Amino acid sequence: MSDFNHGIIEEFRANAGKVGGYFEGASVVLLHTIGAKSGVERISPVMYFMDGDRYVVIASAGGAPKHPDWYYNLLAHSEASIEVGTEKFSVIAAETSEPERTRLYEIMESRWHSFTEYKHQTSRIIPVFTLTSKS
Repeated sequence: MSDFNHGIIEEFRANAGKVGGYFEGASVVLLHTIGAKSGVERISPVMYFMDGDRYVVIASAGGAPKHPDWYYNLLAHSEASIEVGTEKFSVIAAETSEPERTRLYEIMESRWHSFTEYKHQTSRIIPVFTLTSKS
């Protein structure tokens, strides 16, 4: 895990899910996935919003040319867990398809304009996942 992510995870847990810096004011979950190749649990801080009872996360990787590692982890293992505030629970991840992918991406863009920049920085279509509680 990068030092950047490690610091965010510590701050998240120390402040009941609130973080500053890059994520100041954003809704953030800690996404727990199982490594697609390693089988080892990975934790990634990810911005989200709610669509009904589903959590929506976007594999933007800040507009990088390739998907974040957690994208491949969710494709390999759709069962994951998230920490929201002080709660942790199991979820089922599903990659969205069109037109839902665009609808959900545009919602995130309307809340965080950096997501508009991300889609223009890369030639890839940025994936969108929904996370639905297993309970």
